[in-house]
Amino acid sequence: MKYQQAEEILQVIDKAKHIVILQADNPDGDSLGSALALEQILADLGKEPYLYCGVVIPTYLHYLPGWDRVQQDLPDKIDASIIVDTSAISLFENLEKSGQKPLVSSKPSIIIDHHDVEVTIPFATVVCNQPAVATGEIIYELARQLNWNISTSAGDMLAVSILSDSLGLISEATTARTIHIVGELVENGVNLAKLDNNRRTLMRKSPEIVKYKGQLLQRIEYFDDNKIAIITIPWDEIEKYSYYYNPSMLVLDDMRLTEGTDVAIAFKLYPNGRITAKIRSNFGIKISGELAKHFGGGGHTYASGFKISDGRTFDQIKSECIEITSELLSKNLTQESEL
Repeated sequence: MKYQQAEEILQVIDKAKHIVILQADNPDGDSLGSALALEQILADLGKEPYLYCGVVIPTYLHYLPGWDRVQQDLPDKIDASIIVDTSAISLFENLEKSGQKPLVSSKPSIIIDHHDVEVTIPFATVVCNQPAVATGEIIYELARQLNWNISTSAGDMLAVSILSDSLGLISEATTARTIHIVGELVENGVNLAKLDNNRRTLMRKSPEIVKYKGQLLQRIEYFDDNKIAIITIPWDEIEKYSYYYNPSMLVLDDMRLTEGTDVAIAFKLYPNGRITAKIRSNFGIKISGELAKHFGGGGHTYASGFKISDGRTFDQIKSECIEITSELLSKNLTQESEL
């Protein structure tokens, strides 16, 4: 794969020494894996990379060596920035609130993303938003195109990125090229079994988290003949459990794998009326991205999300979400029957 933005990216990188790599306020395996891979690649180029995220990296990602280098404050000196795994300025609220956004926006900025959404980051100098299963896939192709070295440690992180967003190479967005890239990474020393063992070791949950998961499972609500499963997580639980495990991720898979359920939605309720939703739909139910877009969000066909802070009550948002989801499910069923 050849990207036309590669030369522009190279020009920005060549002129910069201190480069900050930014993740959005919702870090995941793709964003952190991509950031850590870029950190190594840039260091091998003689640059001084710096990792930033506006929130604390959640513990379920601590199996990735280097997660603790991600900081919530920017360094004093920046020559350029690289934003990974998002093209949305709305996902950098903490950068805005902390007053650090002007420092980033005053320097050349590169976006490397794979989400098929509108780019809303106004200060972006180069946008490489390409169709791919994960941001790590794009970084791999760029590195090969620009003859950048991919060390084994960088390869490990690219593999994590790709495996994370492809659900282990089984998502619909996974292509033959995706699988070839992972194969090439393995040929160059990446040990997939070791990476997965590290992940599974850290995924062990404390008795308190297991008990909390049981409470969440009992609170799941079902709508539209069980096609829609919803869980609501209030702020006190977010505050108490999020550092140890993302509450919504504890139950989303169980929700969407319930017999008769097509879509699982996890709402989180924050102070000051902010509401977020994480959406997952089953294979063949291609509505997650469209549902998120209706509420100003975005993401993938089967995995997406949105956030709202426009003053509407949660009951209003929830009712509208159920209504729109039901409409999209009916539309999806009609389209499938016509094929």
